[in-house]
Amino acid sequence: MKVLFIGDIVGKAGRNALKRHLAQARLTHNIDYCVANGENASHGFGLTIKCAEELFGAGVDLITGGNHIWDKKEVYTLLENRPVIRPLNYADGARGSGVWRTEVGGAKLAVINLIGFHNMGVVDNPFNAVLRTVDQLHNESYVHIAIDFHAETTSEKNALLKMLEGKISAIVGTHTHIGTDDLLIANGTGYVSDIGLSGIRNEVIGMNSYEPIMRFKTGMKMTLNVCEKGLTIFQAIVFEIDENGRCTDAYKIKAYDDQELHISMRSNGGWND
Repeated sequence: MKVLFIGDIVGKAGRNALKRHLAQARLTHNIDYCVANGENASHGFGLTIKCAEELFGAGVDLITGGNHIWDKKEVYTLLENRPVIRPLNYADGARGSGVWRTEVGGAKLAVINLIGFHNMGVVDNPFNAVLRTVDQLHNESYVHIAIDFHAETTSEKNALLKMLEGKISAIVGTHTHIGTDDLLIANGTGYVSDIGLSGIRNEVIGMNSYEPIMRFKTGMKMTLNVCEKGLTIFQAIVFEIDENGRCTDAYKIKAYDDQELHISMRSNGGWND
């Protein structure tokens, strides 16, 4: 099974980059299932029905969320009726689900969306929540299990890997919009701290640079504005997972602007006990 994870899709530019490259990525790399983080897809903040259907139409199978999942009220309809999930560790009573169960080529696949502690508002403990869920999925005979961990700090993501390595198929980090170069496979668990954004690459995390610069210079609270024009990037991680749910290969694909997709990083590190 080959599963493709796309990091934070930021605004119209991110959606256009995905539409430009995803079909070719699925074909060239024999992708069986595609997961995309869409919490920034609608003008940088939240997800509308229109934008969600645009992503599904381009070849996305499942949309995950994060701290901006509630920014557009239309998301309630999506969470109840479409393949859209929100972080697992929002408190009881939150709309939607944090786990998606499906079948891919006759094999059961579960995708978990998780959110970190740091700068994410009021959420339950992600580590305890995911342990309970992984145990439940194992009891349901799921061996293909992947996590989108939407978190600010790499230490949270590293700790999750150490806690779950060898128990699940893959962990990808999202949220920072900055891709990391630590792609590896640890005891059959594929991992990267952050995939990085798909959107405008020559501003600040896909946003116009003026407001974040002024925030840092003055401490003033300023609303960020998504950048819709500029140089673009599309980036994603491919995990190849065997019949036992163990990741056997992992690599990053990337495309700048209208250039061809290329493999930009491969997991040549990691460990096995």
